[in-house]
Amino acid sequence: MREALAVDSPAPLLSDFLMEKDRIFANLNLDDEELKLYERYYELLARDIPPPDLVIYLQAKPEVLRTRIAKKAVKDENQISTEYIEEVSRAYEHFFFRYEASDLLVIDTSEIDFVARNEDLQQLLRRLQDPVKGTQYFLPLGGAE
Repeated sequence: MREALAVDSPAPLLSDFLMEKDRIFANLNLDDEELKLYERYYELLARDIPPPDLVIYLQAKPEVLRTRIAKKAVKDENQISTEYIEEVSRAYEHFFFRYEASDLLVIDTSEIDFVARNEDLQQLLRRLQDPVKGTQYFLPLGGAE
């Protein structure tokens, strides 16, 4: 991340990683001793990384997430329990409900499938053309089945 930010480029830097996202998983999965060690390294790594200009939070109901995980058919991911998916979903909602580090666009993807349906993708891309200031919500109503 530091290397990418150090390069003077006119193009925007796009990433599917947010330092705080990693911290959510650490809090859910590490024991107290591991978490103490993690926090020490987290503070060192995170302090020089500026907040992004915009964060897009693609939100979905846990049952939709479970279906999407199963559809991907990745062996290890199919072992993820429904309870864990619900716990991660709640942790994300809690985090993003209070998120103020940058502009935030929350998109509920429960009713759309922009991977499988081009119409849903186009609707999403049209929304992303509009500026986002503060926290905004987008609830697309697609034809996902």
